[in-house]
Amino acid sequence: MNMLIFIIAGLLVHCVFLASIFDIYFTSPLVHGMTPQRTPLPPPAKRLVLFVADGLRADTLYELDDNGTPQAPYLRNIIEYKGSWGVSHTHVPTESRPGHVALIAGFYEDVSAVAKGWKENPVEFDSVFNESKYTWSWGSPDILPMFAKGASGDHVYTYCYTAEKEDFGAQDATKLDTWVFDHVKNFFQAARSNQTLFSKINEEKVVLFLHLLGIDTNGHAHRPNSREYKDNIRKVDEGINDIVSMLEDFYGNDGKTAFILTSDHGMTDWGSHGAGHPSETLTPLIAWGAGVNYPQKVTSQFFEDDFLKEWKLEKWKRLDVNQADIAPLMASLIGVPFPLNSVGILPLDYLNNSAHFKAESIFTNAVQILEQFKIKMTQKKETTLSFLFTPFQLLSDTEQINILRKARSYIHQEKYHEAVSLCKTLISLALEGLSYYHTYDRLFLGISVVMGFVGWTSYVILLIVKTHTGLTRSTHDKASTVLLLYGFAAIGVLIAFFLLIQTCPWTYYIYCLLPVPVWYAVVKEFRVIQDLASLVLVFPLGQSIGFLLAGALGIEILVFSFFYRSTLTFGLIAFAGWPLITRLWTQAKVTTLSWTLLCLLLAMFPLMPVVGREPNISLVTVAGLVILLISSLSLACLCKIKNKYVPKKDLTILLFQMLSIALSTYVVNSTHSSLHHKQGLPVINQIISWTTLASSLFVPLLSPTFFFQRLLSILLSLMSPYLLLSTGYEALFPLVLSGLMFSWIYMEKEVLQHYGDSLKPKLAVLNFSYTTDITQFRQLHLDDIRRSFFFVFFIVTAFFGTGNIASVNSFDPTSIYCFLTVFNPFVMGSLLVWKIVIPFVLVSCAFEAVQVTTQLSSKSLFLIVLVISDIMALHFFFLVKDYGSWLDIGTSISHYVLVMVFTIFIMLLSGLAQLLTTKRIELWGRTKRHSM
Repeated sequence: MNMLIFIIAGLLVHCVFLASIFDIYFTSPLVHGMTPQRTPLPPPAKRLVLFVADGLRADTLYELDDNGTPQAPYLRNIIEYKGSWGVSHTHVPTESRPGHVALIAGFYEDVSAVAKGWKENPVEFDSVFNESKYTWSWGSPDILPMFAKGASGDHVYTYCYTAEKEDFGAQDATKLDTWVFDHVKNFFQAARSNQTLFSKINEEKVVLFLHLLGIDTNGHAHRPNSREYKDNIRKVDEGINDIVSMLEDFYGNDGKTAFILTSDHGMTDWGSHGAGHPSETLTPLIAWGAGVNYPQKVTSQFFEDDFLKEWKLEKWKRLDVNQADIAPLMASLIGVPFPLNSVGILPLDYLNNSAHFKAESIFTNAVQILEQFKIKMTQKKETTLSFLFTPFQLLSDTEQINILRKARSYIHQEKYHEAVSLCKTLISLALEGLSYYHTYDRLFLGISVVMGFVGWTSYVILLIVKTHTGLTRSTHDKASTVLLLYGFAAIGVLIAFFLLIQTCPWTYYIYCLLPVPVWYAVVKEFRVIQDLASLVLVFPLGQSIGFLLAGALGIEILVFSFFYRSTLTFGLIAFAGWPLITRLWTQAKVTTLSWTLLCLLLAMFPLMPVVGREPNISLVTVAGLVILLISSLSLACLCKIKNKYVPKKDLTILLFQMLSIALSTYVVNSTHSSLHHKQGLPVINQIISWTTLASSLFVPLLSPTFFFQRLLSILLSLMSPYLLLSTGYEALFPLVLSGLMFSWIYMEKEVLQHYGDSLKPKLAVLNFSYTTDITQFRQLHLDDIRRSFFFVFFIVTAFFGTGNIASVNSFDPTSIYCFLTVFNPFVMGSLLVWKIVIPFVLVSCAFEAVQVTTQLSSKSLFLIVLVISDIMALHFFFLVKDYGSWLDIGTSISHYVLVMVFTIFIMLLSGLAQLLTTKRIELWGRTKRHSM
């Protein structure tokens, strides 16, 4: 098979494998066609005020400072004398959009919203705002529009500041919250003289939503333990006090206003969020006003955490909820229908109302969730053959009717406690049934994907054996091949017909039909399989078992490193001892010593804290100075090799790269100093940063393609943007990694000479761009599996060595401050990805050099790498789970996604590495085209 066709086919196959996990685990939970359900009794409140303090942690709000003073005195007073309080438990991903959707719509959003930056509406959904008579909202342009766009009719009004105000480098981020409070006051002041507006805001079923982003912005910029973050909490506390007083005065203290304060997510100590750490998932919930219970004093209460004692709140009853439970609470307070897609359970302990009202409300909640269950069941029943359909046994049609009838009877008999208990049981069963039908096809799809995975990996192994080892000389039997073709075509038609009569989604056709051509390609090579089986049978059993155990151990080490970064340390220590085991140290002592020392030095990085938690700009400066020293020494060596003459254009390029390193070092220090003094991001620094980034992939193409010069040029060019994106010790990581890569190239040269396989000239005179005679390519040896394993291990080390995104929440926003400080999720994400890619590129370029050095075609080692990464991916596919904590579920899925992205990325990276190493652009003359 042509290499280009193979890569395209491989990319498509792996994209399907990657997409499959989202169809299996991340499909939208929403269904449509339900009837709105409203509590039949009059609500206690005419209006609801929702304060969402974005990024506010529960512990930071509730704790007392060193002097025993509350962080938010007004809200503390509410807890002790006027309302109910607790902790709202959020779900991963702990981001702003999913958090607000859970709060206001009552369901946990699927991952498809990532593709729209958590801003737009990837799916239509109902919300408390949509069900209200009128909603007025003030705050961020990232949050408010999605609820206005999702509303039916024109009754959700938004007032947003400009996106440019969301600046992490701003002098005072509390201005975002001050803007909201001021505009709310002005709005009500204007309403006094505007009869139409006055009439609207005096209607029933009105919601006022204040989105307060300042706390989140200050947390990202200064960390949650900073003075700025805590001062912002006090500002919010004062602002809420003012707004409550103003509203009570405006409405004449009619006692018909309910207030809720909560947060969409928390924040880690290092100023990020997104994962499942308790500091991110525990958010405050304080409710008071019309229809809300007063504080309930208790003598003792038990929670798994020790927060009550720390917060000095052990005397006041703590009422914890899931974040989605807040939506039905708001709906119940103002008497609007529960959001159609809500899976929240009404927290009755927050309600200050009659037992009858509570029973009717939870009954309405149960019917609303049961409606979703019935629609989901009907949809699944219609798309499944009757003899294959297995209904959810615990909630049959008869059981539903019996429970509803019994609950209604209890309410008529005024047995409200029994009715509430029965409704909660029905809700629990309906939610379990929703999950059952939502995951109904999971096993079926999983088997299809595994079949495709195993078939693809088997085919690649057979391709290696057939074309790169010389172990088999088999030819195809044309008659058998035609028969196989018809047989597999018939299987494909049967599968397609089966899916068609079940009206399955089009993606199901891809997952189920993909294994057919893949396994056809495998079975077609049955002669190769026979030859391979014969060779394995004559191979010594002990050596076969030893080889398999070594391979399994290597794969397990790579898999284990995804869970524990320190595993990489043990692997690198083992690598350091490799020359001693193979006795290479007797042949090349200097090379062996450098390899061992650099392995041990790199082994230190996975033991260090995750990047971003403790910024240290001085280490970035040190890295800049070290790379300048290395480039100076390299220039001296280059002059010595070239007999004191270096072409002027080559010297110019090298000096330009050194200047770029120096400028990057200066910009990092200057930017962070400016932001520390709250002077914002200097425009000149921003221009230099973007210019440096833009030139980083272009400049290496201007340098000579000799091994040493081109690899050095790639390192210098990529180090400039890496320095700009660094905040601490990680700036030193590419230096050590590159040193080890240079040593690896020399070590592989020594290995070939040790076994008498190499007649190549010295590395210093090797040129990437020389056309290699295909007759010089050798066949694969067992040792080449070790080389491929080294490459995969170094790729994993390049990713997890500094813990860049070992979890979502280790992303430090300060790392992109040299480029921008205004919130922009896609640009920020792209910069983060490029920072992660840079070590990958360095490893891939070194691997390209290893392939040239060891006289191998790039295709052969690449195929072995593909097999290793695919076995890892299959391993993680089996580790994916949908039970346990949300952190465990999210981690298992993210690991699979990561390793699949690795595999796809390695394919693309191979082409990028060839481009960076073999091509040269001549600015001082015509462009030379070199063969790859």
